[in-house]
Amino acid sequence: MGRSQELSEFTRGTMIGCHLCNKSIHEISWLLNFPRSTVSGIITKWKQLGTIATQPRSERGQRMLKCTVCRSC
Repeated sequence: MGRSQELSEFTRGTMIGCHLCNKSIHEISWLLNFPRSTVSGIITKWKQLGTIATQPRSERGQRMLKCTVCRSC
């Protein structure tokens, strides 16, 4: 199965805004009509990276390769 289109920065920001207003992942999912796994993934990445901007795919692959090789993450 191929990847779908990336979410817009506005949509990701809306999810984070709802999260900051103490909405649950289930509520955000229902309000914005996205799967819970998508909402959860956006919130988790925001907590880890501190940004909602997408990273280039090449950097994602390099980071995963580094974690696999060094196993210190």
